Amino acid sequence: MNSSVEMSQAIAETMDEQRATSGRREFGWRTVFYGFLRSRRRFLRRNSDANVIFMDWHHPWLFFLAVGTMLLSCIDAFLTLLLIDLGMIEANPFVASLLGQGTAVFAATKLAMTGFGILTLVFLAKSRFLDRVRTGLFLTTFFTVYACLVCYEIVNLLHLM
Repeated sequence: MNSSVEMSQAIAETMDEQRATSGRREFGWRTVFYGFLRSRRRFLRRNSDANVIFMDWHHPWLFFLAVGTMLLSCIDAFLTLLLIDLGMIEANPFVASLLGQGTAVFAATKLAMTGFGILTLVFLAKSRFLDRVRTGLFLTTFFTVYACLVCYEIVNLLHLM
């Protein structure tokens, strides 16, 4: 009886030591890359999981759309400032008021709002808006609108130069 208690205590101590030194519980770049390349939960496990919104794995297309939209937002901010310096005016009254408070306020607000929107849309990419449209399609729409806006700004920039 006494040896089984000692044995269970020894096992518990060994498990505690293993947990304390286990590298899998530490966060690092290896964790990010391993989780990106070999994430386990890509599909539903049970039919009862049909209402699960967030999965461990997102399609690489969402990564492309998220990064692309953020880059296009940065390009848009830069081109907006450049075009205003060349004599154009800002048509959006909210953005015009931000520009009136300074370049740093404009850039920080624009990038923060865009980043928050992208993170929200990626997180909710599997859900449906009004039970009809997949939320991930909104990210595709925003990417397309930003691409068109940047093209419009480039055409105006070439016209002014």
